[in-house]
Amino acid sequence: MSQITLYWEKFAKSLKNDSSRLPELAGSFHFGGKEDATSISKLVISGTKKATASLLWVYEEENSPIPQIGEYNVITDSDGNPVCIIQTTHISVIPFNEVDHKFAFDCGEGDQTLKSWREMYQEYIQSECERIGRIPTSEIPLVCEYFKVVFTESL
Repeated sequence: MSQITLYWEKFAKSLKNDSSRLPELAGSFHFGGKEDATSISKLVISGTKKATASLLWVYEEENSPIPQIGEYNVITDSDGNPVCIIQTTHISVIPFNEVDHKFAFDCGEGDQTLKSWREMYQEYIQSECERIGRIPTSEIPLVCEYFKVVFTESL
């Protein structure tokens, strides 16, 4: 049994709900590149990072649904170990050039300014667009997601 499955089962047991009404696990992932995943996961656990953005075009290219309000994901560190579970609380699709200071601050990385957020996400957008064969624009649609940490116990 994988560590993700064990972690999810530990979370489910902590809920004290009727077992027929347990939430479903949407998936697991790490924030940022693998080398940054541990440091970013600490920002998530501390509550500094409570938002993230991804490219709508990637979901379309991969024929995957965008995150949904209420879904749960296991967040992992650089070694793939589960560190917490988040629940999506808000989703909006916003052009890159319309992201505001509050969202940049809530993403929690760097100095939390809109300027540093744009610089950081510009690199991410460039690499993802190269991967899917699209040309980035300042209006590229971002899936902007807010989440809350719902579980942080260790295995």
